[in-house]
Amino acid sequence: MTDQAAASPADMDAASVLEDEPGRGGMKKIILIVVAALLVLGAIMAGLVFSGIFNPFAKKDAAEHAAAEAPPPPKSAVFLDLPDILVNLNSANRRTNFLKVSISLEVESAADVQKLQALMPRIIDSFQIYLRELRLEDLRGSAGMYRLREDLLRRINEAARPVKVNDVLFKELLVQ
Repeated sequence: MTDQAAASPADMDAASVLEDEPGRGGMKKIILIVVAALLVLGAIMAGLVFSGIFNPFAKKDAAEHAAAEAPPPPKSAVFLDLPDILVNLNSANRRTNFLKVSISLEVESAADVQKLQALMPRIIDSFQIYLRELRLEDLRGSAGMYRLREDLLRRINEAARPVKVNDVLFKELLVQ
């Protein structure tokens, strides 16, 4: 008893933990450590699989993705250059602003180019009427350029109805 009385309370707690069922307390700690390690390992593996770094089905998926992502062969495009168009813009003030545009049209075949050349007066007229009604504010920024391209594409497809124009390309656009 003198040994127990001489020992401090902190020593008593440590001694009692070591003496109380050494097999059970140690086993609980080991089981908790193993379960925690398995959870961490599972989380790491799930992260690797979902991120695509490690994928057990990679060989099968790679073949499917290669077939799905293979770009189609490029279409042969034919371009038709329109004559330069110079118009004065619609303005409220006394100062006159001008727009000079050089445009190329993208079509699918040379036969379409022949048909468009036959319809060139109608196409130029449609462009002239539309461009003369534009204001300087309509041409500002990339959004203005995008709207101009889309409107010209719509107008040319209406004017050259049997022929389909795929794109309107600006070679030069000058606002003065």
